[in-house]
Parts: sequence; C-alpha cells; structure tokens
Amino acid sequence: MSIAPSLRRLYFLRFGFALVWAGLLIATGPGFGPVGMILLVLYPLFDAVATGIDARASKATTSALSLYANIAISWLAIIGVAIAIPAGIPAVLRVWGAWAILSGLVQLTVGVLRRHFAGHWPMILSGGISAVAGVSFIVQAGQAGAGLTTLAGYAALGGVFFLLSALRLGRDTR
Repeated sequence: MSIAPSLRRLYFLRFGFALVWAGLLIATGPGFGPVGMILLVLYPLFDAVATGIDARASKATTSALSLYANIAISWLAIIGVAIAIPAGIPAVLRVWGAWAILSGLVQLTVGVLRRHFAGHWPMILSGGISAVAGVSFIVQAGQAGAGLTTLAGYAALGGVFFLLSALRLGRDTR
C-alpha cells in the first residue's frame, strides 16, 4: 500500500497553508497584535495536526514514532509561544527557534527514513534548513530590532519544500 497519494494531498495543503500564513503574518506588521498572536500559535498547531494526519497515513507502511515525537514538539511549541508572547518578540523568536531546530531534525530523520519516495529529498533539505534557521532565530532574538518577518520567510520556504515534495510524489502516484 502506497502512502504517496495521501502524503501528496497533505503536502499541497501544507504548501497552501504556509503561504497564506506567511502573507497574513507580514500583513499584521512588525509587532504583533491580536491577529499576530493567533497566527503565532496557529502555525505550530497546524503543524501538529498535519503531522498527526501524516502519522495516521504512515502507520500501515512505516513506523510513525518520529512523527509522534514531532507532534509532541509542536504541542510544546504551542504552549511555549503562548507563554512567550507577553514577554515580547525576542522570547517568541527563542521558542520558535528551539521548535525549528527540533522539528527540523525530526523532519530530516523522517525524510531520510522515507528517502525511497521521490518526494522526500526536498524534505531532507527542508529539515536541515529548518534546524539552521532555528539557530538564526535564537541569534536574532538577542539583537536590537528583532522582528517576526523572518518567520514568514521561514514558513514560505518550508511551504515551497512541501510543494516540491508533493510534485515529486506525483511520480509515485502514477
């Protein structure tokens, strides 16, 4: 049983969500008002739900242990971001950075485990880039004028990697 068709649909959805989310975050401006706060919590929530869908689809063919770890990491990020918001942008960037590092390493692991699927080389790259981006968010948090715009770029780039994976997985669905 191939999980490629369900992963392909999920990855297209993740691409669309990432682009819309990034656009909305940029539209909220440099600080964060109520909409920005909701967006900051919504992104890891969407990641947790999407990873849960992925885990359910993957159970029949591979171990979903890494995916369950990523769900837990995303839920910790939701809680962490909610706690960090009142402390300001640097605190949010630190939490987001930690989440990007951990979830990126998990994504890298899942990509390597699924490397026999055509669509997972972009996920391997995305996981590695996510970990590096996480470090940059933490560094940025310590600098004057830290902002959230880089999170929008991070989400958009992640969305592009999901799009590339979905397109490449199209080979496995034929």
